[in-house]
Amino acid sequence: MSTFTLAVISAGTSDPSSTRLLADRIASRATARAAGRGHAVTVTVVDLRELATDIAAALTSQLVSPKLAQAITALGQADGVIASTPVYQAGPSGLFTSFFQVLDNDLLIGKPVVLAATAGTARHALVADEAMRPLFAFLRTLTAPTSVFAAPEDWSDPALARRADRAALELVLLLESGFAAALRDESWSSYQHEYPAPDAPIDLDTDLMRLATGGSAA
Repeated sequence: MSTFTLAVISAGTSDPSSTRLLADRIASRATARAAGRGHAVTVTVVDLRELATDIAAALTSQLVSPKLAQAITALGQADGVIASTPVYQAGPSGLFTSFFQVLDNDLLIGKPVVLAATAGTARHALVADEAMRPLFAFLRTLTAPTSVFAAPEDWSDPALARRADRAALELVLLLESGFAAALRDESWSSYQHEYPAPDAPIDLDTDLMRLATGGSAA
């Protein structure tokens, strides 16, 4: 039996959050689908609203706080990702895009990703494919063919559950393929990296990290 680790990235700002609820629904279906195929799944959740200040500081000063570094490490060590954002003004939230802008561009190479989005109107239904998918293409992930979008009227529609289940199955099949691990093993050195390999821990005992936590450089 294989064990897969999923990182759920939620940019929902309320508590409870429909954005987090959608991500959790997909993660639950992925866990069930994986179990039916003889695999176990461990889920790590990163709520970006708890990192908003840290993300802003990283964007403006390049200082990565220990809390943000832990989130980045969890993302780098995950086998797959569920990325969920609210939609504002026909695009992913600024908090969501800012988080991915502070990452090493090579951190997610080859990782399977399910894209999910929520909005107050169905007018934003194409945001996951038209705005989110290009971002993750730039990060060179493997995005699942099915993205999942939910407007208020979708929550009572059985079609939402079917889309979430289809995306979850696609994610499990991509995880089973072992593509990301094979890429790391056979061609990772061909990329330029700012961070170490995805399964290597980030060193928090550096001048940059000490400065970020109010200490002084050595």
